[in-house]
Amino acid sequence: MFVGLGNPGTEYEGTRHNAGFWWVDALARELKLNLSFDRGYHGLVARGNVHGQVVWLLEPQTYMNLSGKSVAALARFYKIKPEEMLVAHDELDIVPGQAKLKFGGSHAGHNGLRDIHAQLGTDDYWRLRIGIGHPGVKSEVANWVLKKPSPEQRTLMEETIARTLKAAPALLAGEMEKATLIVHTHKPPRPKPPRPPEPQGGEPS
Repeated sequence: MFVGLGNPGTEYEGTRHNAGFWWVDALARELKLNLSFDRGYHGLVARGNVHGQVVWLLEPQTYMNLSGKSVAALARFYKIKPEEMLVAHDELDIVPGQAKLKFGGSHAGHNGLRDIHAQLGTDDYWRLRIGIGHPGVKSEVANWVLKKPSPEQRTLMEETIARTLKAAPALLAGEMEKATLIVHTHKPPRPKPPRPPEPQGGEPS
């Protein structure tokens, strides 16, 4: 089960907090699955069959701080164990252009993860942490996550999503070490060569 976290509504579509939605949208395109709203699970849901195994995609439409309501409803009905679940979400402590895969641990103040912890009664699930960077001041965090990233940051985040999607076959196969290696191997872009100096105007003396 792959879960992407975000806030529903057009006003939130391009905001940093919706990075999890972007990732699951990209995965749905990769797997040729269509997400559609299911009232019973309070979210956009897709079901697919990959190499003989059932795969669920979910984007809770409950707003971020009630994400667990949606996640728990789908997981309980289909008896999906927490350790068979990956939650893609925005991560303040990682810079744009990078991502980390981790299992378990604290929600670190992320309201979506906080509610999933509470609803599942455990933190034993996988997270794909997509870097959005930190504003530098704690009081600015709420404003930061609900704003759109700069074009440069958005490009870096989209490149990260494309790169981490290459781990999808390993994730689907339960090959988590291999998936982690793919997600964590990030080659920074090569610096551009310096531009030659501009010719100076005027007559030679």
